[in-house]
Amino acid sequence: MSVETQDHGGVRLVRWNRPDRLNAMNNAMWEGTVAALEGAAADPEMRCVVLTGTGRAFTAGQDLGEMAAPPERGGDEPHAFARLMRVLEGFELPLLAAINGLAVGFGATVLAHCDLVFLAETARLRVPFLPLGVTTEAASSYLLPQRMGWQAAADFIFTAGWLSADQALSCGLAYEVCSPEALLDRVMDRARAIGAMPPDSVRTTKALMLAGRLDAVRAAREREEEAFARLIGSAENRRALGQFLR
Repeated sequence: MSVETQDHGGVRLVRWNRPDRLNAMNNAMWEGTVAALEGAAADPEMRCVVLTGTGRAFTAGQDLGEMAAPPERGGDEPHAFARLMRVLEGFELPLLAAINGLAVGFGATVLAHCDLVFLAETARLRVPFLPLGVTTEAASSYLLPQRMGWQAAADFIFTAGWLSADQALSCGLAYEVCSPEALLDRVMDRARAIGAMPPDSVRTTKALMLAGRLDAVRAAREREEEAFARLIGSAENRRALGQFLR
């Protein structure tokens, strides 16, 4: 399966498992991630969720082949990416990330929705939205400046350059950098510590922490969706995507 879940005493580990494509997110993976997170939130025994990837990438973001030829959807059904955004922005359980390798596009923007981010020393991050002729996603136009500081976020977004694990740590996008071998054990130890807390207290506190920013995050996501819809499929986007895929 391209999205695997394992439950460990109140902690759900969600692993993206498409290593031959650097865990690039196709429709099945968006759908699987929505199901994994919604299922955890609906389970009263769940206290915490950890995201990670298989192989040398956390996730390379949107599958660009599918971006160029998206699957058809019935009626007014929203794309699973849009549904995932709505899950993430109000997710009621602590969300941890174990960044095992490359984190590109959504692989980087999802981190601003995570409560604790741990990176392998070899991890690298990039948000190549501008080279693709599109714009930010996942409310990252609001969340990345808030998490990283305005100038660090501006440089990261506008230049589409790579961010090292140490740079991510220094600007506040990451909480801790670990050796690749120790990464998952370190994150799961922290998740189990959270999982040992009273469950209602955990969920209530997470909701209170989100409440102060929830309206701003939703508004940013809605602005991005409108802008993205205008840019996607434009001549500039098609030209940039063609060059990117060469």
